[in-house]
Amino acid sequence: MKAGRLIAYIAAAILIFFGVLAIWGSPSTNKPGLNLIIGVISIGAGFVLIWFAGRMGRNDSVEIIQKIDLSGDMNLESLRCRNCGGALSSKDISMVEGAPFVKCPYCGTTYQLTEEPKW
Repeated sequence: MKAGRLIAYIAAAILIFFGVLAIWGSPSTNKPGLNLIIGVISIGAGFVLIWFAGRMGRNDSVEIIQKIDLSGDMNLESLRCRNCGGALSSKDISMVEGAPFVKCPYCGTTYQLTEEPKW
């Protein structure tokens, strides 16, 4: 949690605490209406601070990068579409829910890549 959010949450807790105290203590003072208004405003300001702190520093977009570490020397084979036999490149491959999918730019076929046994 960032320091700014932590400070905002602490300030909100203090405002709500003193707002509740002002409301509870309002009947025993000379001006109960004023203390009641101050307490409600303080509690409202505390909740507004909590709302702003929750939205502070939020990053809605997340980029996930997957890298493959191959063991040993590997030879790259050309990848061809199952349907039409068109040549595919790395930009035609995308990860969907952790599985590699290919979309052929020639025929539009989309399918999941599977690794066939080598033996």
